[in-house]
Amino acid sequence: MAGDPRDAVITGIGLISTLADGIEAHTRILSGAERPTPLLDTETYAPYPVHPLVEIDLSTQIPRRGDQRQMENWQRYGTYAAGLALTDAGLAGETEFLERMNLIVAAGGGERDATVDGDIVEGWRQAEDPGAFVNDRLMSDLRPTLFLAQLSNLLAGNISIVHHVTGSSRTFMGEELGGAMAIETAWRQIRAGQNDLFLVGGAYNAARYDMMVFLAMSGGLWTGDVVPDVWHRTGQDGGMVPASMGAFLVIESREHADARGTKIYARIDDVVTDRGARDRSERYAARIARQVERLNAAAGSAALGLLSGASGAPEATGLEREMIDAMSAGRPTFVRGLGSLMGHGMEAQMPAGVALAAAALADGAFYPPFADADVEAEATEAPSTIAVTGWGSWRGESLTILGSES
Repeated sequence: MAGDPRDAVITGIGLISTLADGIEAHTRILSGAERPTPLLDTETYAPYPVHPLVEIDLSTQIPRRGDQRQMENWQRYGTYAAGLALTDAGLAGETEFLERMNLIVAAGGGERDATVDGDIVEGWRQAEDPGAFVNDRLMSDLRPTLFLAQLSNLLAGNISIVHHVTGSSRTFMGEELGGAMAIETAWRQIRAGQNDLFLVGGAYNAARYDMMVFLAMSGGLWTGDVVPDVWHRTGQDGGMVPASMGAFLVIESREHADARGTKIYARIDDVVTDRGARDRSERYAARIARQVERLNAAAGSAALGLLSGASGAPEATGLEREMIDAMSAGRPTFVRGLGSLMGHGMEAQMPAGVALAAAALADGAFYPPFADADVEAEATEAPSTIAVTGWGSWRGESLTILGSES
């Protein structure tokens, strides 16, 4: 398809989740006649369920055992998914391109000492001075080298080491919003003619006690063995079911993609990121209206596919659904809640949604409903535009709009 040479297009996808290993396996499972049943661990962190990662063979993308050993799981997942994306784009081992490929990663921090954290959680409520108790335990019990394992840019470093991606590198923190901002940065630089080639994505390991402790203390988790779809997690303060996930995209200018003769999954038409108070004020309403206006400008009144990254957290999901209703006005809209089948992958959530949207556009199809919910209707036609929304469980609101190449 002819287009603007400065269009940002997706040419490679690497995706691993609780459902599958690889983008082809994901689209096959999600498009099947029967709705898939994701992996769910209800025992390890009871009463909080977690979606663990499907089994993968790390050696296919991280061949050196020494590299595998020195990484924590979230780094392994991201490095593996990055390798899948490079392979899919035909760039694995292509030094000419890898040397100038720009790397943008969305990541949190490394794992903490779960034993120390557990002792603190047990003791701080009974302490006469909880603040002093926590400070004393942290200063006396944590190993000095733990800081090195906390660095968020370790994932980018390992991708560079393993896959020889040696152009510029940056890492965004900020939960779900970090993944959206990583994509937005690549899109903006390509549109501005500043760069032509990016590897963008994020990874998250949900199966870790320290993160579960944090999320449990914040009241954000769903409780119990039976997990409803993301639209109906009511009756509890929390609603999130964390999920291990890795998602990376190769994004390049159309001019660059055409010059090397590669396939194009889809075009990124717009990316909107925002963060502000969810207080239903006039400023809040203007922020929502801005996202709806940007979508209308990109999609018009044609049928729209919408992949929501809603976490299931009642308040945030309710607000996101209100925005989805506004986006649906005046056009056939087919909504799918990713979290119902894939769980919530924090920094990887937006890249995963964009990956699935791009694959659907390339296939000229859309996914069956992910949930038995009034918000999810059967698609009566294949949309040529898919929007991916991402409202963080407590902050950050984002939107990525993709267009078909056919």
